[in-house]
Amino acid sequence: MEDLGGWDTLTAASGQEGLNIAHTESNIDAILLDVSMPDMDGFAVYERLQGNLATEVIPVILLTAKVQPSDRARFAQIGIAGVITKPFEPISICQEVSHILGWDN
Repeated sequence: MEDLGGWDTLTAASGQEGLNIAHTESNIDAILLDVSMPDMDGFAVYERLQGNLATEVIPVILLTAKVQPSDRARFAQIGIAGVITKPFEPISICQEVSHILGWDN
């Protein structure tokens, strides 16, 4: 995402590390959140992000290997900005994120 999109990125190796980053960094435009992670899954991380005034406004895009059409509707209802299914094409990930977040308009 840095090389292809020119974006500044932060990475986390676990859900807890991601939460720590989200709570300490002030300029996060979006979070790309894997559903399958060590120590807590992406849904638990999302729940914790939503429970904090400082992080609840950050758009979250889920990365998941399994998604049904009904899941997309449920994710939208709980405030997930979008879903990218794995495996994804690394070359087009920036375009997908931009499209989901409306940055390509």
